[in-house]
Amino acid sequence: MQTKPSLWLAIALLMFPQIVETIYSPALANIAKGFSVGSEQAAQTLSLYFFAFALGVVIWGRMCDVIGRRPAMIAGLSLYGLASLLALITQQFWLLLVARMLSAFGAAVGSVGTQTIMRDSFKGDELARVFSMMGIALAVSPAIGMASGSALNYLSGYQAVFAGLAILAVILICWSIVRLPETRPVNVTKVSLCETSIIMLKDISTWRHAFLIAFFNVSLFSYYQLAPFRFAQFGLSQETFGYTGLLLTLGVGFGSLLNKYLLKKQWISARLVALASLISLLSGIGVYLLENSWLFIFPMLGVVTAYGLAIPNVLASALNNYGDRLGTAGALLGLFYYLLLGLGLALAGWSQALGCVLICCGIATVFISTRSL
Repeated sequence: MQTKPSLWLAIALLMFPQIVETIYSPALANIAKGFSVGSEQAAQTLSLYFFAFALGVVIWGRMCDVIGRRPAMIAGLSLYGLASLLALITQQFWLLLVARMLSAFGAAVGSVGTQTIMRDSFKGDELARVFSMMGIALAVSPAIGMASGSALNYLSGYQAVFAGLAILAVILICWSIVRLPETRPVNVTKVSLCETSIIMLKDISTWRHAFLIAFFNVSLFSYYQLAPFRFAQFGLSQETFGYTGLLLTLGVGFGSLLNKYLLKKQWISARLVALASLISLLSGIGVYLLENSWLFIFPMLGVVTAYGLAIPNVLASALNNYGDRLGTAGALLGLFYYLLLGLGLALAGWSQALGCVLICCGIATVFISTRSL
């Protein structure tokens, strides 16, 4: 294993998939108008994004083991940049969907590649602390995406958003070429993808982690998927919706800081995830009760706080039994939970009922997390 990566670069690469998704959210209403499609069709671009993201996770995770972490990262970022250019120039909605799926496939390397690099470079409690720090960084990423997307959308519509995404890809490619080392261990095990798949499919712990990650992410991203249209019904601008990302950032940041504090107080990860699940369920009930008013944003703070509290613990413990095949195992875990996430967001887009989605996710996470205590 070579030198450890720059933590700032690693944080930027891990934030990248969330930023590029949330930067797109304020433009959903304009996309629906510009391509003459309904809100349900525009919202489904988010679920298609995650289905393609799931495929990208398994391919790039495998490539991290086969060709190395660094070349896989640069290749994925390059594909993302090219797909963003395609989305910028197309005037056909079906081609926009293709571009979005290709961009999702490329962006997936930012998630699985960075997590693999971190697991190469840090172990045990140090890894948990690093993921906790990254949880705080992830708290900032929706605000950056939402605020940037709102500003770009206001200046020049959704085209400016796609131009901004292409520029971001170029910046990350150049930064990675200059500063990203190869961290793949010299003695990495050349494992069969099929063999590892069978092992993980039989592993109850794998499915518990996959469902927890998926449900917490559905709770977060269903807001970005459904709330733009709810704000439009209230007569509020998409810029106003975009700036709610700043408020939600406080919730995720508080959850991440609370996680860091409770870890120091010797709380075990399973107990923290159970606490986060209960907070998520109660907050989802609050959103349901206030959904006909813009005030639903306040209980939504509880949902994102639960996300910031739970996700670092779930990610840090997810692959403890797969240290000899982290790239491949991380890819398969990502495939499992992103397929679940895509399905969940497809159902959420069909229902157009944010409160009900949050309650269902809260019930599911409480059930799963309490059974692991």
